[in-house]
Amino acid sequence: MIRLTQLNNPRVAQAFIDYMATQGVVISQMPEGDGMFALWLHDEEQLLRAEQELTTFVENPHHRRYQAASWDVAESRTQTFRYHSPNLIQMLKAKAGIVTLVVMALSVMLFIPRLIGWQQQIFDWLHFPAFVGQQFQVWRYFTHALLHFSILHITFNLLWWWQLGGDIEQRLGKGRLLKLFLVSALLSGCAQYWIEGANFGGLSGVVYALVGYTWILSTRAPQLGLDIPKPIVVFMLVWLVLGFVQPFMAIANAAHVAGLIAGLLLGWIDSSRPQLT
Repeated sequence: MIRLTQLNNPRVAQAFIDYMATQGVVISQMPEGDGMFALWLHDEEQLLRAEQELTTFVENPHHRRYQAASWDVAESRTQTFRYHSPNLIQMLKAKAGIVTLVVMALSVMLFIPRLIGWQQQIFDWLHFPAFVGQQFQVWRYFTHALLHFSILHITFNLLWWWQLGGDIEQRLGKGRLLKLFLVSALLSGCAQYWIEGANFGGLSGVVYALVGYTWILSTRAPQLGLDIPKPIVVFMLVWLVLGFVQPFMAIANAAHVAGLIAGLLLGWIDSSRPQLT
């Protein structure tokens, strides 16, 4: 399933669901807390049509066509204001593709050994190349991004990766997201190693690349459907600055900056390509 949007009136939302049912498109609504309800599209191949109809509906949700549809399907409707939350797997898959999910799975799999005392072994195998001979172990230039050192660290990074990376993969394809991951992991890792050495890890440099990339494309190529709210951009930039001035946490500031710059540059390049826009 694919999450289409969020509404605060389940009865109005049901009218849209009923109308789409008359068009052969199956949509469900599920509660998300604070009085909000999400609309979920069952068939991914109908996404474009559903989005077009949703735009029309939002402009005039009380049009008589929607009320008429509710009357038409009232007797055949199998669920009337009974909303079931999707399970975790459905929620993850609804906003993510294979690249998004694989990176998340690998990060979790590499984090679990920390809980049984194998953190040093995992780090030694996967950290950024720092010793003689390791420069030829190509995986190290990327696997450092999959290493995390606390619950807060991995939770923060994976949530943003899922949110931003999932959007990019769904809109632009798995190849685009994979390129972003590889380029930003490489550049952010090189920058952090050059400044402070190889004692670092995490997806945060990649996450900042996704922020920069989405930010540029939402401005220069809004027709692609990528969007990042300004408060989120402000939050991430403030967090970036705080990383340089706070004395309490070890933060890979160089990786954050390099990742952001990489994302901005890749976004500018991609938004300038006619075949993409």
